[in-house]
Amino acid sequence: MSDILNTPNNIYSLLNGKLKMLPAKGGYRAAIDPVLLAASISASEGEQILDMGCGTGAATFCLAVRKPFIRAIGIDSQGPLIAIAKKIATLNKLEENIKFQNIDLLDLNKTEKFPQFDHVMANPPHMKKGSVRPSPDPLKVAANIENHAVLLDWLKVSFKVVATGGTVTFIHRYERRDELIAEMEKYGSVSVFPIWSRMSGNSARRVIIQCRKDVFDETKVLDGLILHQLNGDYTETADTILRDLSPINI
Repeated sequence: MSDILNTPNNIYSLLNGKLKMLPAKGGYRAAIDPVLLAASISASEGEQILDMGCGTGAATFCLAVRKPFIRAIGIDSQGPLIAIAKKIATLNKLEENIKFQNIDLLDLNKTEKFPQFDHVMANPPHMKKGSVRPSPDPLKVAANIENHAVLLDWLKVSFKVVATGGTVTFIHRYERRDELIAEMEKYGSVSVFPIWSRMSGNSARRVIIQCRKDVFDETKVLDGLILHQLNGDYTETADTILRDLSPINI
């Protein structure tokens, strides 16, 4: 804990100061994607949540601040990020209900005995393997570009470990929504929530897609969220989600 307390300038906050975070090596900080992802999880008291590919745990922590009665596990294949996540848990006094483990999701897929979670959430790498020139920073590569585990692997593992009636929720690039929808529709009912930059139309940058396992209904495309006003400020709706803990209803 002393290394955290002795470097206060490294600490940054999310959720209007309700959550203290620490950057990864190189100064990498969580963007708003994990904040939006956590806002879309409708968890009840006592339910268990898996944050797959959690990084430094931003989505897990945001969900715990919103819903302090849940129990959550974050897993990631990168040990240094898990180490930082554990420090952040201590910094925010959230160790009791939140755990982090250095596990590769493909290893989780191989095990015969696995827990059943009420909700699985993920913010996987958004770029296809080989589609862009990788950064020299290995942390950025792992966060942004698929490696040995591609999108289909993330989905297969998610639906393996989520309980019947539970939800699998991904935030991803809007351009890859059709891949997610097509695969998720095999498992249950799907809801699509676009995240627009400044106006609805062709400017969507992200999409949240949620599936309820083994509950089948028609796919719903919701109005989504507009993040910014024309002057660049957050819209009132976005601001209440990012600062005031308002939920995203999917």
